[in-house]
Amino acid sequence: MRVAALLPAATDIVIALGAGDQLVAVTHACVLPPQLSGVPRVTRSRVVASGAAAIDSGVSELSTAGAPLFELDEALLVARQPDVILTQAVCDVCAVREAEARAVAAKIRPAPRLTTLGATTVDGILADIMTVGTALDVPEEAEELALGLRARIGEVHRRLKANQAPRPRVLVLEWTEPLFSAGHWVPDMVRRAGGHEIIGQAGQVSRRTSADEIRASNPEVIVVAPCGYTMAEAQREAASLSRAQATPVWVVDANRLTSSPGPGVIHGIEVLARILHPGLFGEPSPRDASKVSP
Repeated sequence: MRVAALLPAATDIVIALGAGDQLVAVTHACVLPPQLSGVPRVTRSRVVASGAAAIDSGVSELSTAGAPLFELDEALLVARQPDVILTQAVCDVCAVREAEARAVAAKIRPAPRLTTLGATTVDGILADIMTVGTALDVPEEAEELALGLRARIGEVHRRLKANQAPRPRVLVLEWTEPLFSAGHWVPDMVRRAGGHEIIGQAGQVSRRTSADEIRASNPEVIVVAPCGYTMAEAQREAASLSRAQATPVWVVDANRLTSSPGPGVIHGIEVLARILHPGLFGEPSPRDASKVSP
């Protein structure tokens, strides 16, 4: 089967299902193992700025104009002749719009199966894994993967419950200039990691916040997880924020752990549990998270 994955989470799921060799097209943002480095990338971002404020400005300009944030190489995607196209209907800022994927799919013969992922919670991510498994005709592998991930979530829950762990007040920031609290599956991650997200709501979009609202909400832990950023990039963005906070500030590798609704989110729950309850789970790996203040 020939698979085109038009969002990084879909690529991650395909690889986790052991079907990476079926990928024939991925996005510019997908992280591939060396053996798949030759898979063509059929998207690119139209926002070329760097830095949180400049990126936000670029996104706002394109969105106001009704323009897409990503360019899809239709000719290349058609030439790859996928049997399955995996797309999404959650966030226009994160990946190609579903409507664009559907328009290209209509030009391919024989017509590929278009499978749309739409997770906004952790359970939704596990359901998306099953959806991809069905689309790729590997339902048993998908069920095994989902069960294994659920078991890892369950282990975190059991340890928290057995120790009657308190739930600290947590704020996860998805963006720093301007300030945005994380939404969708991230507040659900915080809950499952033994915390209480004080601004973001599970299943809801991320929303703009302010320094005044943050102070009023009185977080005990702030986690900086800029959407799509690596650890090094997130640390740079968190530098000015951490200097202004008396609250402990952590930075996580958002690109691997929080931004992309795939299997990495479960490791993200484990990392958050280490940040919030190091006495129960141990300190997080420096590869995953670092404390920047105080």
